Amino acid sequence: MPSFLMAIAGCSGSGKSYLARHLAERFSLLEPVIVSTDSYYCDLPHLSLAERGLQNFDDPESVDVELLVCQLAALKRGEAVDKPSYDFALHQRAGRTERVEPRGLVIVEGILALHWEELRRIYDFSIFVRTADPLCLDRRMSRDIEERGRTPACVMRQYEQTVRPMAELYVLPTARYADLILEGDAPIRRNVDRVENALSGVLTSP
Repeated sequence: MPSFLMAIAGCSGSGKSYLARHLAERFSLLEPVIVSTDSYYCDLPHLSLAERGLQNFDDPESVDVELLVCQLAALKRGEAVDKPSYDFALHQRAGRTERVEPRGLVIVEGILALHWEELRRIYDFSIFVRTADPLCLDRRMSRDIEERGRTPACVMRQYEQTVRPMAELYVLPTARYADLILEGDAPIRRNVDRVENALSGVLTSP
């Protein structure tokens, strides 16, 4: 069964993953699957852990876009894929893959989800989550400390050196490609309702 592909882009900490999870709940009858572009970071086995930690993961060059495009196109055609897994603590692929079956709805979320033209051509609908920088930083700080074992100093250094500059250069300009722009500090139910209304008559549950 071919899949309907929905993209969610926005800066780190904007609320993309949170929105994706709630959209998956709203459209649960379509058995949605969420694909994060973070899973497609290029593997760097030739570098030490310390060296990998210094890489700029917010630059488009850090993503294996060829594999990402190939697998999303396959899902859209109704074909299963073996998605790579990424270990954020070690800054490398985890050495295992996850079987992803085509579903009625595939939600693709990531800071650069709208960066590449070849990706944008695959999507059926796209969203950009616009969130003020201080809130993005607060959310990223909490996530990276609690989930990825980072220190506050490490998070702040990475944010100032790469995350914010790359957002201004590569992420924020992609808002112009979105079919719908949502505010990241708005109530989640309001944002989910806006998406559902925008897709009324286009994406329906079976």
